[in-house]
Amino acid sequence: MGNLTVPNQLTILRIFLVPVFVLLLVYGYLGWALIVFLTAGATDALDGLIARRAGQRTALGAWLDPMADKLLLVTAFVVLTLPGVPLTNHIPLWLTICVISRDVVIVGVVAAVSLAIGPRTFRPSVLGKAATATFIVTSIIVMYFNYRRESSVLIDIGVWLSLALTVVSAADYFVKLRALLREEGGAGGSKAAGG
Repeated sequence: MGNLTVPNQLTILRIFLVPVFVLLLVYGYLGWALIVFLTAGATDALDGLIARRAGQRTALGAWLDPMADKLLLVTAFVVLTLPGVPLTNHIPLWLTICVISRDVVIVGVVAAVSLAIGPRTFRPSVLGKAATATFIVTSIIVMYFNYRRESSVLIDIGVWLSLALTVVSAADYFVKLRALLREEGGAGGSKAAGG
């Protein structure tokens, strides 16, 4: 019961809002889908704020919160990409593949590194946070103009900016990972030499 703090309840609510968002979008309730997406985003900001201010950070929240964020974002990208969903604007398939592939590769590499040299904490970089923020804003822009049944140059800007930040943030992440591995290799070599 101690893990079921207010921030964690908000995170769980965000997870439950994902299928609601999908159903509204698929069945053409575009305004409501946008409202649900914005509500889910608001719970993300709120749960972090409450956890910090009220000292309610938990191990469950540390695991659940990023999972809920990824679930919401990936779901939005996938549904907004599907050609079968009747929308005025779709996110290009290639962008969705790039965004998802980046996350899958990063998770895979982190798992491999953790198995090879032990658990390591990989804090999100500024570029990674900027990429995520851009993905969210792009999703909102696409949904807004779908609701209005209009096209906009803002969608193109969001798509190309998302692609640029996907590539740059992935490159930045792997540069930092390479530096960590070199550091670990140097430390291992020093130990071996000293032993």
